[in-house]
This record gives sequence, C-alpha cells and structure tokens, in this order.
Amino acid sequence: MYLQRKLICALLATLSMCVASPIHAFELRVQPVIEGIYALVGETEARTETNHGLNNTLGFIDTGSSIILVSSGTNADAYDTIMRAIRSISDKPVRYVFNIGTQDHHWMGNHYFVAGGAEIIALKKTVDAQKANVDTQLTRLQQGIRQQVESVKPVYATRVIDADRHVLTIDGIRLELIWPGKGHYAGDAVLWLPDSRVMFSGDFVYMERMLAIHPTSDVAAWQQSFHVIEEMKPQHVIPGHGSPADLAGARRDTGNYLDWLTVNVQTAIKDWKEIEETINALSDAPQFMHLKHYDSWHRRNIHQTYLQFEGN
Repeated sequence: MYLQRKLICALLATLSMCVASPIHAFELRVQPVIEGIYALVGETEARTETNHGLNNTLGFIDTGSSIILVSSGTNADAYDTIMRAIRSISDKPVRYVFNIGTQDHHWMGNHYFVAGGAEIIALKKTVDAQKANVDTQLTRLQQGIRQQVESVKPVYATRVIDADRHVLTIDGIRLELIWPGKGHYAGDAVLWLPDSRVMFSGDFVYMERMLAIHPTSDVAAWQQSFHVIEEMKPQHVIPGHGSPADLAGARRDTGNYLDWLTVNVQTAIKDWKEIEETINALSDAPQFMHLKHYDSWHRRNIHQTYLQFEGN
C-alpha cells in the first residue's frame, strides 16, 4: 500500500507539473523501490538539450530528516529537473550527494548541490577518474546539450575517501561505498545498503538498453566486478541506466552479456580469428535483441572487446 500510494502521488505530482508548467517537456520518472528509496529514471536515448544530459538513472533516499542523493546530473537545467522530481515526494533538504559514477551525468551537477549546502561524498578512485576524463566529457556534453553546457561547472567531492570500501551511517542508515573493480570507467563505484539489500549500482548495470563498451571500459574487469556485486545478493538494483530491477533482471540485461562477450571473443582470438570475422560471426545474438540500441551498439561492443583482449 505504501509503494502504491507513493507511486500514485509521484505520478499525480508529475502530471500536475506538466499541466502547470508546459515548458518542462522532460521529467525524470520517479519510481519507488522500497519505503524511503526511489529511483529517478532518465532517458535511455542519447544526451540532448531536451533531456539536459539526463540519459541515466539517479536515485535518492529519504532518511526521515534529510535526502541522500545518488548522482547529481549535469547542469543547471538538470539540477532543476532533479529537484522537481525529489520535491514530488519530499520537501526535506538534500544534505548528502554520493558520486558513484565517473561519467558526466553522474557528477557534473555537484556545484548546484554544494551551493545548497550539501556534502558531496566519493571514493578517491572515483574523483581521480573524474579528473582524468573531465575534458573529454565536457566536449561530449558540448556535442549533446550544446549551449546548456555553459552552466556546467565541474566541482569534485567535498569528502574524498581513500579506500576501496567505506562504511558510513547517515541518519541511522548504514551505507557502504564500494569499489568492486573496474568497469564502464575505472573509478566507478556502488552504494550498498546492506540492511535493506538495495544496491545503487551505477554504470556497472544497464537495464533495458545495451551497455556501451568504450575505450575507457575494461570488459574483463567489468565482468568480474559484476560478479562481485552479484555475490552481495542485492534484492533491488538501481542501475546507471534504465529501470530498477532485481538481481535476475540485472544478470539478464548486463551480467549475461558481459559473460557472453568475454567467453566468445576470447575463444575467437584463441582460434586465431580476425576481427572482422569475429564481429560477423557474433553479430547475431538473439538473446540480447530485446535491449534498446542493440542494432547500433552490439557490433561496436564486439569490436572494442576484441581490441582489448587482443592487446592482452
């Protein structure tokens, strides 16, 4: 009943905002996960001016006295969109923001939350990776959200934790900030709530859409990092892209694909198959055709995986 009531309230609030303020063409979808924990589901398409670069999934925890936000968006318009989504559920202040992602839409909105009095918390590995990739990401944002990039002001975490695993308690809620290994980016982390078995997985998990293997990604390590997450046995996974799911859903849309890429590309290389031969042989994978962007990303992912494994 609680989740049904909250979901109805969120939908009514969003509808009300759209009627009252037609200028807000894009809104994050507020999805209750368990009591007090919500996913903010963005686009599964590319970054655009319309979605303010929010083609990812964020989330927040209502502790009863404050809001803990996970990921901070990109720019001023993204900040306003995130705050409207939170305010559809709670009027409590955003006092803490966790950066678990290295990619722009997970952290470049820090500036606006710091200005509002929030503390930004991240592992040192995450901050180091953000700094190493900031120029490239600003260029990509310029291509995607164009003039909106002028409001982007990269600000790094105000509390940097030099550890691979750190336990915090905020407003009585136990949280674990964990680096499970490399993945989409080298510095990506997860936020684990062991008592409620909720995992904010960031870009270690993609739901509903094909994950993207970039030159920044480490496919073999990403596969192992997913297994680390799996061993924690989360009941609820809030991914970096797409809708929340259970562990079986995360395995179906991400874990199985990473296993499939790793095994098949390694086998092809072991059998001395050339890159084009490997791409053509593996291009038909019907078990993953349900994933959005399969047609545009699958062959690229095989190509990038082959290049990585060939060099090892």
